[in-house]
Amino acid sequence: MTDPDGATFERPTRREVVKGGGTLALGGLLAGCSGDSSPKSAETGTDDSTTDTEPSATEPVTSDGPYSVTMEPVGTVEFETVPETIAPFTADYIDMLVALGHGDAVQSIWYRGRYKTLHYEELDGVSIDLDGLTQLWNDGVSKEPFYEMDADLHLIDPNALIDWLGAWNQSDLTEIRENVAPFLGNLIFRRTDDWHDYQYYSLYEAFEKVAEMVQERARFEAIRSIHDELVETVQARLPASEQRPNAALMFAGEEPEAFTPYRISGNGANKEHFQTLGISDAFADTGVEGYSGSESLDYETLLEIDPDSLLLRYHREGKTREEFENSVLAYMKDHEVGSRLRAVQNDRVFRGGPIYTGPLHNLFMIERYAKQYFPEEFTEAHLFDREHLATIITDGRDE
Repeated sequence: MTDPDGATFERPTRREVVKGGGTLALGGLLAGCSGDSSPKSAETGTDDSTTDTEPSATEPVTSDGPYSVTMEPVGTVEFETVPETIAPFTADYIDMLVALGHGDAVQSIWYRGRYKTLHYEELDGVSIDLDGLTQLWNDGVSKEPFYEMDADLHLIDPNALIDWLGAWNQSDLTEIRENVAPFLGNLIFRRTDDWHDYQYYSLYEAFEKVAEMVQERARFEAIRSIHDELVETVQARLPASEQRPNAALMFAGEEPEAFTPYRISGNGANKEHFQTLGISDAFADTGVEGYSGSESLDYETLLEIDPDSLLLRYHREGKTREEFENSVLAYMKDHEVGSRLRAVQNDRVFRGGPIYTGPLHNLFMIERYAKQYFPEEFTEAHLFDREHLATIITDGRDE
């Protein structure tokens, strides 16, 4: 490699530096095993020789010397340099890295079909090689791909591997952390799991942690500014709260006969855009639980609730509104019971959007649902500047 002054030197491998006590060394050990062998929130002490306090939101993060990032449940991870290769699990974190100009660092995805990338086509110069990512889920999660990727960091909530997927135990985590690289991350797409009893991060709280990790404070602040401006603009034009519809967010097939409920209320990055628009939860006070795999609803039960609108997930995000209407909505209109739903009669049946929603997804989702739910108010082609956003991502400039 060549340093900024033109001198050449041999760059040590990441593992040599890790074992030497510097780069990516885990500052706080995962806590001891609980009854289910799950790592809990780490308690990390303060060592003035190695750990500084976290930078404030207005203080630029620089790459001059070591830095650290603290995020539950792991705790503090020390960095000598920005990681060059990163292994995420869910697409929300990949979308963050793409937004911060580090899409090339991404090595993995837990399931390729859950990563929706259509929005990148509207951002000049922004893309990711989806086929080039290692898919970590293949009827389970093997440790071999982690060794093969040899990433500098695993951007994965370790509890997700143990408690959500039941794929690993504590010894597996320790093995990969010690032999490959540490973990850092928090499951943010939902907060309905009993095991997630440690701090939850909103979309932009997690996004800020990732920005600290890759030293991209300026890009983060510029994108957050676009987001805040969009939210302010949209919310100022929404009808009064009592005039906004509720929605039943559910999983359903192409010819839906049964529906698995998902709650709009509560924490979860993939529903923040609905909450931004003041769309209320049709399942509130109905006794319907609400997370994937909980229970199945038929048309008769759904008719008893009779939501103002339906949001159906597991439908191809590449499908146009017209294609969706001609397939899914047309099927429901022909259904003996489904056709009696107000949402079906009023054409308020929409795709539910991606399950794993990053900051770029979020911008496009706010715009999409503002225009779908309130078409008479939001008549513009676009509610935020694509060119401006693309320039921030590709060039790091906020013009």
